[in-house]
Amino acid sequence: MLKAAEIVQIAAPPLPYFLECGYTVYKPGEEHPSRRNLGIFDLLVMESGTLHIGEAGQRWSLTAGQSLLLLPDQYHYAAGPCEEPAAFYWLHFYMVSSWQQIPAEEPDFPYPGAEEHYRRFLASPYSIQLPKMWTMPYPEQTYRLFRQLLHHSGERQSSAFWAGQQLFGELLRTMDLRQLESYVSPVVTVAEKAEAFIKNNYRAEISSEQMSEALHYHYNYITRCMKQVYGMTPNDYLLHYRLEQAKLLLLKTEWPISVIAAYVGFGSTPYFSNRFALKNGCSPRQFRKQYTS
Repeated sequence: MLKAAEIVQIAAPPLPYFLECGYTVYKPGEEHPSRRNLGIFDLLVMESGTLHIGEAGQRWSLTAGQSLLLLPDQYHYAAGPCEEPAAFYWLHFYMVSSWQQIPAEEPDFPYPGAEEHYRRFLASPYSIQLPKMWTMPYPEQTYRLFRQLLHHSGERQSSAFWAGQQLFGELLRTMDLRQLESYVSPVVTVAEKAEAFIKNNYRAEISSEQMSEALHYHYNYITRCMKQVYGMTPNDYLLHYRLEQAKLLLLKTEWPISVIAAYVGFGSTPYFSNRFALKNGCSPRQFRKQYTS
């Protein structure tokens, strides 16, 4: 499997959404049209033959089982005519959150603008990592998804819309390099395991010894991994997650502040209120009042 030299890193949610797709066959001598600043992502998946195409000074000769993701803000163009029949699927998608193209060996963690992303979309970003160009590990699976997308595109809108978005989501998942063990950095794996441990145990006291024993790594290494991926130590992440759970309870319940503080793992209500105010710019009571008066 040819590994990606570059990746397109996308912050989600919201997820990118499907626009349209198709299947094209070029005869010998035909070539891909040149386009500039389309404003949408264009995914090409080769089924047979060879397609010569370029973007922003880079050129590729795509063959069966390979894919290429063209960017919305770049000029892409034919790098030569087809020497033989070339068949490929194409798909357009759009997104409203941020993205960047970077070298594959340098995934950017924590995602740039993570705090702004949270303020805008009310969720911490998950970094989808799509290969710019690669040889797909399971091309038949990708072809099957495209055939299903094309089939549903001919149905009535109320059915085609949901089927299209669902199938596109599955296609994105199969292309997300973080889903493939051969691509995922051990640092990311450890950080994600630590995150899951914190989320499952945030209401209790979590010691460094407990986390090390549960994850089978030295606590200092766990800390380095979490700092690199999330920009926070385990203790920082624990505090962040407890405060986020407290915000949900302030909105969804009428529980007293002291009960909420204890429920999310704070031993002291004044300490909870102080940390909440530092993070959110208001006390827990004031936060709740914004949505009740």
